[in-house]
Amino acid sequence: MFTGIIECLGTIIQIEKKGSNASFFIESPISNELKVDQSVAHNGVCLTIEQIENNIHKVTAIEETLLKTNLGFLKPGDAVNIERCLSMNGRIDGHIVQGHVDCTATCLQKKTMDGSWEYVFQFSEKFAPLVIEKGSICVNGISLTCFNVTKNTFTVAIIPYTYEHTNIGHIQENDSVNIEFDIIGKYLLRLQNLNK
Repeated sequence: MFTGIIECLGTIIQIEKKGSNASFFIESPISNELKVDQSVAHNGVCLTIEQIENNIHKVTAIEETLLKTNLGFLKPGDAVNIERCLSMNGRIDGHIVQGHVDCTATCLQKKTMDGSWEYVFQFSEKFAPLVIEKGSICVNGISLTCFNVTKNTFTVAIIPYTYEHTNIGHIQENDSVNIEFDIIGKYLLRLQNLNK
């Protein structure tokens, strides 16, 4: 379980393809603190640490993950948002995040405000019931608040700290981002559909 509060940025050093899988070698300030078999979110995707050497760790994404997330578009040199799992004696500063990406969304607009930034993202209309005004959403693993919600778009505002300490600043129009909808909303929608 995660909170959507990014701990640091990692850099893709190397990508190895084997069959339908892709292994990522990532250098980060916390790679040498990780443990093999630990779950760590990468752009909001929960992946298992397989190997650690110096300040580089290795994770592998299977075909299903590559198809449903933006990990398949990553290349060496790209920045990745990294968050270790929640310690149960800690505060939840963001919202409850599982690291299970539901879909990708496309950046329609990036707008520079006076001291902040606004992004408009477009997602599949089938997920419309899961996006609510002032609700929580996870974008590339970052816990954010939606506004100006339509049936297939939402806007998020980014403060300077988030812009500088995550990879949101690298996102440009037409780029793909990972989206995880609020788990509580998903369960409520499921219950509602079962009771119809």
